[in-house]
Amino acid sequence: MQKILNLISQDVMAAFEKAGYDAEYGRVTISNRPDLCEYQCNGALALARKYKKAPIMIANEVAAILKSEKTFSMVDAVAPGFLNMNIAEEFLTDYVQGMAEAEHFGLEKPEKPETVIVDYGGPNVAKPLHVGHLRPAIIGESVKRIIRYVGHNVYGDIHMGDWGLPIGLIFTELKLRKPDLIYWDETYTGEYPQEPPFTIAELEEIYPTASGKSKQDAAYKAEAMENTYKLQSGVRGYRALWQHVMTISVADLKENYRKLNVEFDWWKGESDVNDIIPRMVEYMKKEGYAYISDGALVVDVKEETDTKEMPPCMILKSDGAALYNTTDLATIMDREEKIHPDKIIYVVDKRQDLYFEQVFRCARKTKLVRPETELCFLGFGTMNGQDGKPFKTRDGGVMRLEYLMREIREEMVRKIMEGHATDAGEAEQTAAIVALSAIKYGDLSNQASKDYIFDIDRFTSFEGDTGPYILYTIVRIKSILNRFQEAGGDVEACRIRVPQNDAEKCLMLQMTGFNAMMQSACDEIAPHKVCAYIYDLANAFNHFYHETKILTETDEEKKSGWIALLQLTKQILETCIEVLGFEAPERM
Repeated sequence: MQKILNLISQDVMAAFEKAGYDAEYGRVTISNRPDLCEYQCNGALALARKYKKAPIMIANEVAAILKSEKTFSMVDAVAPGFLNMNIAEEFLTDYVQGMAEAEHFGLEKPEKPETVIVDYGGPNVAKPLHVGHLRPAIIGESVKRIIRYVGHNVYGDIHMGDWGLPIGLIFTELKLRKPDLIYWDETYTGEYPQEPPFTIAELEEIYPTASGKSKQDAAYKAEAMENTYKLQSGVRGYRALWQHVMTISVADLKENYRKLNVEFDWWKGESDVNDIIPRMVEYMKKEGYAYISDGALVVDVKEETDTKEMPPCMILKSDGAALYNTTDLATIMDREEKIHPDKIIYVVDKRQDLYFEQVFRCARKTKLVRPETELCFLGFGTMNGQDGKPFKTRDGGVMRLEYLMREIREEMVRKIMEGHATDAGEAEQTAAIVALSAIKYGDLSNQASKDYIFDIDRFTSFEGDTGPYILYTIVRIKSILNRFQEAGGDVEACRIRVPQNDAEKCLMLQMTGFNAMMQSACDEIAPHKVCAYIYDLANAFNHFYHETKILTETDEEKKSGWIALLQLTKQILETCIEVLGFEAPERM
């Protein structure tokens, strides 16, 4: 189906042409004065100088032609030259019923689906997820789902930190605590134990201890760097121990991301491109892109038009060690060789914009990607506490993600149980679903690049622009539909009817914006547009609900039309929250 604005614009453009004017000036927009009209066109104002005619005269000529069109119930020319229009109820009804019958509500499929990689998550193994991992997971997951819904081929990649100094730090501390482990014996040629010599809880305690020591003890840090080098250069025992770290860490990460309803198509890390790096480095040297500067291997990425300092992109350190730049570039090279992506989207803290500018320029200069491949940096802002500073625990530390989730779940249980005779077990299950909506909607309703205040009280409210409010609206619709069916009604047999009142028409008009919104959210990589849309749709429904006695209506034809409208509203809302990464319970 075409977007409704396109259909309306076609009629208005044809009217401009019929009146003897350029058709392109007949483009229509949603009215910014809904108290006056539903749609408007300002083309006559732009044409006045070209045709040396008062804009109101042009508008009157076009309006006279449009008044014979079945598309509109009202067309007015208003000084100094605006065209104000209301859509005809019959035209609107046919369009909305078409949405109800079409796949994806009539969203047009892309003529040539793109292959897109969304790089998000980025946790380090052997470390618990904390609040800093929340935004990339939530934003990246929704971006992946939105682009996939629109019809493109999308792969989500977690891109774990599993190959750098953090692993060397863990090995250094583990060697101090367990010096007799067979993995440290580089002359050992036998089989290594299948069971890891540590638990995930031990690993999560070891890393911060080791990290703290390395900041105070230069020798400790030097040993950690040496252990990192041994791992990366293939020392057998270190590789075996690293595999244990990966096995238990990835299992733990999968469980934690599952609770966030976040899924990755690829569970890859920096280690996956370790064997590619030598080939990439040799290529950059051979082609003359890379050169030695102060012992390090670098590629110049500065451009003549730069107005700020742009340092070279370092490929290898002076000791030959790889960096994040190295693994990111090798990952780009690997992706290009294997799947030829049309676009790679990186969902990362916006404070890393300079780093990614370097990496992207280097990838292009060295021809690791085709010229037409898009490299997109979606930088997100910080999640702040009530004091406006990055979110911390009460004692000033970085909060573990599982603790934050638990805190919000407990708040939702309290609100659900408050004043309701609800089974505690059911309340717990419902609270887990609603809490996730509170977290995700609270984040995604903000433009990704902006910082925002994490306010538990506001995010968990059942009123206002919140996830629980959206879910409460869906549950309200489910309840009405269930009661209709329990009384013998057949939802599937119902069809949308011509709107009977302003509230009903307003709801239908809100629905018609779905396709344009979803396409825009995809093209602009903007999940907040989905949130803004469903908040307006939920408000339109609730206004209609309070204005209309649905189940007690005695006119069965009217009731049938309203039930069909509710069904479509529910389906659109459920689709939107699905692409945002959460779901609605059956009851609240």
